[in-house]
Amino acid sequence: MASTGITLVILVSYILFVATNCSAAGLSTTHYSKTCPSVSAVVKQEVTKILNKDKNLAGALVRLQFHDCWVNGCDGSVLLSGSQAERAANSNFGLRGFTEIDQIKTAVEAKCPQTVSCADIIALAARDAVVLTGGKSWSVPLGRRDSRRSVASDADAVLPFPVLTFDQLVQNFAAKGFNSREMVVLSGSHTIGQTHCNGIAPNLYNFTGQDGLTNPNLDPAFAASLKQKCPKENKVNIVFMDKTKNTFDLDYYKQVLAKKGVFTTDDALITTPAGLNAVKSLVKPGSSFFSEFATAMNKMSKMSPLTGSAGEIRKQCQFVN
Repeated sequence: MASTGITLVILVSYILFVATNCSAAGLSTTHYSKTCPSVSAVVKQEVTKILNKDKNLAGALVRLQFHDCWVNGCDGSVLLSGSQAERAANSNFGLRGFTEIDQIKTAVEAKCPQTVSCADIIALAARDAVVLTGGKSWSVPLGRRDSRRSVASDADAVLPFPVLTFDQLVQNFAAKGFNSREMVVLSGSHTIGQTHCNGIAPNLYNFTGQDGLTNPNLDPAFAASLKQKCPKENKVNIVFMDKTKNTFDLDYYKQVLAKKGVFTTDDALITTPAGLNAVKSLVKPGSSFFSEFATAMNKMSKMSPLTGSAGEIRKQCQFVN
């Protein structure tokens, strides 16, 4: 039965991989070569300004791509404002970067009015945030259009909550066409940025749904320090996800191996032989993490985009036209 389950996961991943690449056929790195040739430079300039003011926003910009693309594809739907929109979903609690995307959009609109989609801006900004904090670059194919739909329940139905086990994470990512290795690699985005206590409270006070139970796999001293930063009823205090919070490096994985992951899902990576071996391989000298992360982010950015005449090019990212 176990082997049958693994076979099904692999088959689903393959089917979704093919579907993703077919749906991304309308994207191209030269999409704006005639209509807005300076778009990449403008976005990078604005991201640089943003990070010069607050480096903590790098993680937020990377996270926006994941939270956009995971829900009905890379269509900018996460940016739409509204009490029932995706950004209001429980799974998007603490999501940031909306004001910064608006800033970038304003700069792009000044150069190329109603030409570049908000979905494309998310993809470019995520890439630039990684590069400007020390990560490897990748080519971003462009040509996405913006969705007119954004529903909170869509996000809560598919975004992984920070209490999942390794097998549950594998299943969540397989449903989107990503294998377990890619899941571990993309978890490395936690090397930059911050989280609210709301996300790590289950790891400290309600492990596996048992009230008062702290994850027994956590380093005790680390768990105690987290509890000082996040008292039981406090959901809004801020915790950085690794000690080199503004540098895209391998410290996240080193922290996980030392049993100092802030999320339950961080620790979950080393609870199976497959996950543990993957994490160990990513911290070895000459690690392929940086190139693998770039490849995985590029793949993610091509998930079910709207192209051609579908959707629209929003004038403002928070509102449909």
